[in-house]
Amino acid sequence: MSNVTGMQNRLDIAEWQNLLTVEVREQILGFWMKHAVDEKNGGFIGYMASDGSVSEDADKGLVLNARILWSFSSAYRIYKEAPYLEMAERALDALREHFHDQEHGGLYWMVDKDGKPVQTKKQVYGQAFVIYALAEYVRAAGKQDVLPWAEEIYRLLEKHAFDPVHLGYIEALAQNWQETDDLSLSGKDLNERKSMNTHLHVLEAYTNLYRVWKPEGLRDKLKTLIELHLNYIIDPQNYHFKLFFDDAWSTKSRYISYGHDIEGSWLLWEAAEVLGDKALEERVREAAIQMAHATLAEGVDEDGGLYNEYDGDGHLDATKDWWPQAEAMVGFLNAYELTREQQYLDAAWGNWRFITSFISNKETGEWHWQVSREGAADESYPKIDPWKCPYHNSRACFEAIERLERIKVNAINN
Repeated sequence: MSNVTGMQNRLDIAEWQNLLTVEVREQILGFWMKHAVDEKNGGFIGYMASDGSVSEDADKGLVLNARILWSFSSAYRIYKEAPYLEMAERALDALREHFHDQEHGGLYWMVDKDGKPVQTKKQVYGQAFVIYALAEYVRAAGKQDVLPWAEEIYRLLEKHAFDPVHLGYIEALAQNWQETDDLSLSGKDLNERKSMNTHLHVLEAYTNLYRVWKPEGLRDKLKTLIELHLNYIIDPQNYHFKLFFDDAWSTKSRYISYGHDIEGSWLLWEAAEVLGDKALEERVREAAIQMAHATLAEGVDEDGGLYNEYDGDGHLDATKDWWPQAEAMVGFLNAYELTREQQYLDAAWGNWRFITSFISNKETGEWHWQVSREGAADESYPKIDPWKCPYHNSRACFEAIERLERIKVNAINN
């Protein structure tokens, strides 16, 4: 049986896959190929407003460029089309030529339009995304010459950012890898020593790196990262992520981020599968299901969209950003694969319908940054900036297509 039962109109899985393919290839990747290339200064533009106007003098962020590298490397791995590889290699060149700190190693957080560093601190989150992207490039292009760079960044993080006493990773260090008081990832984040967000994406990076490079030390670090999430970051009372911590893992925030919760549920399972530790897999399976259940019960609106966050004191931010929607679709599909409970498949479908109805920008391409609870797009947010990138949404489409294929095959075989 290839129909997805329980979902409105009993949509055929193959049709859903086709819709996802059009979305990722035309709406998302097509937009970035057409609009994001900086022909004047090289690399990619740093900022585009919602109306399509470009700020030519805007600074360029490390995370944006690393995520472009990951997105188009992954696209090339899947579709094997040369234009995707060309985009990936453009991003790789930008990272090498402008972001790479030749003196101290690692990569700058921000450069200006000409590629000169303007924020030189070593944000661990940013270093992790470069590892993640380089590993994906190796997977896609089969070119091993970039692997030593990923290994070098990994060793720098382990030497300078790893906490040997309490475990985990410090948020940021100065350009020369010494201690700094400037720890916060963005203006929204607390200036604390450790965060869920950084650890989740170091986990993500090390998972992808372990796919292409398997030293015993990396295996141990990946296992430790999974255990840190299970032991400290997931709240055992409600199965939401705690967000900020001091060195010894005392929590510093009561906020709940629904997008991170559902993203973490599937990234943890992915990490456990790649690691291949069966005992740990069972612990992660239970945690992933509980996290998806909590998100579904508390974070999903009647229209299928995922709320942004809850402050812990009774205030719900019911606006809906683009990236939690992307992660919700994948996380609920992952929960369905783990449990075969129809509610998760229905939630994934409902979220996809919300995306196509309100988040995907059918007029100009890409996705709106944020919509109100009623679905109205907030045009004050940009289409491209240091955080607005093709990674969450392209990855969601890639993951959903692959997972739906497994679901389809399983349905046919059973």
